[in-house]
Amino acid sequence: MALLDPKDWLSLHGDPAEAVEPATGEVLATLMLAAPTDVTDAAATAAAAQRDWARRPYPERAAVLRRAGDLLQQHAAEIGEWIVREAGSVRGKAEFELRTAAEECYEAAALAHRPLGQVLPSGAPRLSYTTRVPAGVVGVIAPFNVPLILAVRSVAPALALGNAVVLKPDPRTAVCGGHVLAAVFAEAGLPEGLLHVLPGGADVGRSLVADPRVRVVSFTGSTAAGRSVGALAAQHLKRAHLELGGNSAFLVLEDADLDAAMSTAAWASFFHQGQVCMTAGRHLVHASRYEEYVARLAAKADALTVGDPFRAQVHLGPVIDRGQLCKIDALVRESAAAGVRIAAGGTHHGLFYRPTVLADADPDATGPGSVGASPAYCEEVFGPVAPVRAFRTLDEAVALANESSYGLALGVVTRDAARALELADRIPTGLLHINDQTVNDEPVAAFGGLADSGTGSRFGGEANLDAFTETRWTTVRATPAAYPF
Repeated sequence: MALLDPKDWLSLHGDPAEAVEPATGEVLATLMLAAPTDVTDAAATAAAAQRDWARRPYPERAAVLRRAGDLLQQHAAEIGEWIVREAGSVRGKAEFELRTAAEECYEAAALAHRPLGQVLPSGAPRLSYTTRVPAGVVGVIAPFNVPLILAVRSVAPALALGNAVVLKPDPRTAVCGGHVLAAVFAEAGLPEGLLHVLPGGADVGRSLVADPRVRVVSFTGSTAAGRSVGALAAQHLKRAHLELGGNSAFLVLEDADLDAAMSTAAWASFFHQGQVCMTAGRHLVHASRYEEYVARLAAKADALTVGDPFRAQVHLGPVIDRGQLCKIDALVRESAAAGVRIAAGGTHHGLFYRPTVLADADPDATGPGSVGASPAYCEEVFGPVAPVRAFRTLDEAVALANESSYGLALGVVTRDAARALELADRIPTGLLHINDQTVNDEPVAAFGGLADSGTGSRFGGEANLDAFTETRWTTVRATPAAYPF
């Protein structure tokens, strides 16, 4: 029996919309977007339902999360097809999303069992302790690129810890990033009123952040949008957990094994068409290995297949829409005009952009061809583009890695792991991977970036407890206290 029913996607009060397959332009389904009034109604319903949910025994909440994980696996073929077709994902990426989404639910179920607080020492004759209490209603704003994971990683722990959730998925992936979760949790036995899925535009996002019943906002998206969300949340005195963009560095030291590193390097920039915040946007390679590295990475890029991931086995699918394609192509064209060499790719057919390697962005370059004039190196491309730049000393590598205002992920490839750890201590990032690439995520690990990449590790493992609960201090005396009044 199918899990999803398109009739459920027509009850909102915004504009009609279409779920479109970027590979072909085919309309997969018709749905309604949310309006700001839907946010008001959903937040009110969620706040009322949350109080009973928080009082439910923890094994009951945990059981719902476990069933949700099981259902994601049981309906993997149906959900996976939506991820492939609506998000433009290759099948392997869709399988990864489903597997990780189920693990997120299982890990969230375990959160319901965690100790609620701690007993504190006190200078007075009383019992003093802290408890974690649900935040209340959690607003989740999730993007299009890894839609299922980037929604469920907040939805699941928030529900497990006794909260209600209002989820705004990106309208371009409203089904696989939103309506899928509504169907899964309803089938898993989540009581009505606790999860609301409201795909919509910026007006819906603003209403969600501003609604007084929403006490915590979990946002994943661009740095520009995240600044607006953070400012509005601060204006309304509520917490905002912001996981934003990146332009991560991938450092290749002079002792690196390039035979082993090429797969890692290509995955770092080309996985899911480069539409991942952790993507390696700057390959920094020791000058003694630079030419060989560029040639090998270009050959790897040229060997990758690009096409319709639903109808063929390919390495890369389409980018999400024409706006994203134009941004990617403009950054590559501007960089080439500034003197950067296109070693591979740089072309597209429809929404299918070839994996691209940009070279000759050397620090000794002068004039308009210098790296400072290369926007594809300096900016987050969010496309399958790998700019490569040489360094000559470790101090120079550190300086180049720290040039970016982002601080999400760092990859270091070397035969000397101890040296890599010492080097990484000089490059502030939220995530570090030695002899691995920058696109890594596990439900048990805290995840987040620094500086323009966000407000630190806000998701995963123990970080979920801090993200979706409040800490209450309680004292208890046997008799009323006496004071000198």
